[in-house]
Amino acid sequence: MQILITIALIVIGILLFEFLIFAHEFGHFFAAKRSGVKVNEFALGMGPKLFGFTKGETKYSLRLFPIGGYCAMEGEDEESDNPRAFTNAKIWKRMIIIVAGAFMNIVVGLLYMFIVLIQAPGYQSTVIQDFAPQAYTANSGLEVGDKIVSINGYSVWNIRDLQFGIQTMQCREVDPDSLTVYKQDCAYEAFIVASDIVNDDKLLGRELNEEEIASLNDILQKQCAEINKAQSKEEAYSLLRGAVDGYYKALGKSDAEYTYPEIEKRDSRKRFTADLEVIRDGKMTSLKEVQFFTYYRSQEDKDKDKPSVSVDFYVEPIEKSFGSVIEQTFSQTASLAKTVWQSLIMLVQGKFSISDLSGPVGITKAVSVVAEEGLKTGFGDAVINIFFIMALISVNLGVVNMLPIPALDGGRFVLLIVEAIRKKPIPRKVEYIINGVGLAVFIIFIVIITIKDIIQLVTGTFPTM
Repeated sequence: MQILITIALIVIGILLFEFLIFAHEFGHFFAAKRSGVKVNEFALGMGPKLFGFTKGETKYSLRLFPIGGYCAMEGEDEESDNPRAFTNAKIWKRMIIIVAGAFMNIVVGLLYMFIVLIQAPGYQSTVIQDFAPQAYTANSGLEVGDKIVSINGYSVWNIRDLQFGIQTMQCREVDPDSLTVYKQDCAYEAFIVASDIVNDDKLLGRELNEEEIASLNDILQKQCAEINKAQSKEEAYSLLRGAVDGYYKALGKSDAEYTYPEIEKRDSRKRFTADLEVIRDGKMTSLKEVQFFTYYRSQEDKDKDKPSVSVDFYVEPIEKSFGSVIEQTFSQTASLAKTVWQSLIMLVQGKFSISDLSGPVGITKAVSVVAEEGLKTGFGDAVINIFFIMALISVNLGVVNMLPIPALDGGRFVLLIVEAIRKKPIPRKVEYIINGVGLAVFIIFIVIITIKDIIQLVTGTFPTM
C-alpha cells in the first residue's frame, strides 16, 4: 500500500509540474495566435514524440520526457520571409508574446496557492498576540499588539513574509554583559526549572496533573513578564528566585530543599537580531536590534557554533471567510514572487551561496521531502504540500524567466526594448550569438547545480526543509 501511495504522489507531482509547463507555453501560444504569429508546433514534454496531430497550421505533440515543452513560432530562431513570422510582428505584440509565458506561471501559482489555502481552517496575521515565557523578543522591544510591517527593510505583508524575514536574519555577537541578555537568561532559567519540576516524578511521588501543570505555567508566564520589565540585573534575578519559590509553594513543597539557578557569565553571546518596523497604537514605530530566540539544534551544531533562530511569540489568527481566502491567495502568491527576488538579491550580496540553490534533482528531492512530511498526517496533507511546492516553483519560473539574461524570456524582452529604442531590428547574427552564449552559460550553470544536488544526496548533506 505504501508503494502505491508513493507512486500516486509521484504521478500527482509530475502532472502538476507538467501543467505549469503547459501553462507557460500556452501563454506564448495563445498570445502568438491572437497576435497573428504562425505557430509551427506546440509540444508538451521533451525528447522523442509519443504521439501528435496537426490542426490547421500547427502540429501538436506529446513527448516522452515530462521535463519541459515548447511553442515553436515561425521565424523565432531562424530567418523567415513569412509575413506572419515572429520577427515580422510589431514590437508591442512580440513583447506581449514574450511576457505571456511568465504571466501564466503567476496565474498557475495563484491557482495552486488558492487550492492550498482554501482547505486551511484559518490564517495567521502579523500582529503579536502573546509571547513564549522565555521570549527574547519580549525584552528587546516587541510588545503585545504590535503589527510587524518590516524586518531589516524587508516588507512584511503576511505570515509568509514574516517567516522569511526571520529565517534570513543574520546572527551576530551582542554584549554578553547587557541587561537584555541577563533578562533573557533569567527567563530561560525560570522556564528550565519549571520543565524540570514537571518531569520530576520524585517531587510528589507521582506525575503532576493538568491543574498543577497549569498552575506552574501561570506562575512562569507572570514572572517572565515581570522579568522582561526589570530595570536591573538584581531585580531580574530576584524575580527568577520568586518564580522558583512560587513553583514549590503552588505544589505544597515550599519546605523542600532546592537551589536557585545561577546565571552563567560568558565572554561572548550570539543572537539573531533585526531592526523592525511595527504599527503600535496606530503609529509606525522603529525598533532597533530586536533579539530573537537563538539556540543550537544539536550538540553537533553547538560544537560547530552553528546557531538557529526560532519564533518566540504568537500572532493573532485571521478568521477564514471568502474575502480572507482571496486576500491571502493574492498576498501569499505575491510574497512568493517577492521571496524569489529577494533571494536573488541576497545571492548577489553573498548572503546565500551556490550550495543553497537547487536544480531539477534538488527540486525533486524537495517535493519528496514535503510529501513524506505530509504523509505523517494523511495522504491529503501530502498532496497539499506538493501543491504548495508547485506554487513556489511556478512563481519562481515566472520571476526567474523574466530576468534580463540572454536565452531567457527576460533577455529577449530586453533585446526588444533595445530594438524599440534603436527603431530598427538587432542583426539576427548578433541576436543568435547573444542567445547562444546565454543558453550555453545557463546549461553549464544547471549542470553544476545538478552535480551539487547529486553530491548532497549521496553524502546525506541535502538541506532539510
